[in-house]
Amino acid sequence: MLSVGLTGGIGSGKSTVAAELARLGAVVVDADRIAREVVEPGTPGLAAVAAEFGPEVLRPDGSLDRQALAARVFADPAALRRLGEITHPLVAAESRRRQEAAAPDAVVVHDVPLIVENGLADHYDLVVVVGADEDTRTARLVSSRSMTEDDARARIRAQADDDARRAVADVWLDNSGTTDELLSAVGRLWRERLLPAAHGSGLTAG
Repeated sequence: MLSVGLTGGIGSGKSTVAAELARLGAVVVDADRIAREVVEPGTPGLAAVAAEFGPEVLRPDGSLDRQALAARVFADPAALRRLGEITHPLVAAESRRRQEAAAPDAVVVHDVPLIVENGLADHYDLVVVVGADEDTRTARLVSSRSMTEDDARARIRAQADDDARRAVADVWLDNSGTTDELLSAVGRLWRERLLPAAHGSGLTAG
């Protein structure tokens, strides 16, 4: 089994890479999706969040009011830290469970946006970073998410920069070009590095 950490900044194309790796046969563990699942109605995670932040973060049907919670925590670093103390162990435990359930020769790709920011690179056998220059990422966010250019650049600059990502990257996938070019690079990565490593041939240089 090979454990791969996949990351990249907003607008980099990380989701495209994750989807292609899944199509090729990887087991993709989506940290953002798990983070939503661990606070669904009836879960211990949601009960803990409500106990910490009060009933005002719940909707009338008992589900999490994500906008209310975001308004509560993102302007308050201490509150954001407390939220992380509740949810991060739950996400980590479920991610670990899914990896352990995979086949012995599987390529398990952990799709985690904040590998660099949270210091998680050492948790994986290999770290793959999807990168693109700021102008390209800004244009994508303006086009696909209806952001203003100022908002897009602010979101990009609030995350780790490329120097920090390159420092932990075993593989850097440049997505400044076309989607076809990116998918071709993912295919080469799968054939030449990930499958051989998962099947016991070892990680090749590159």
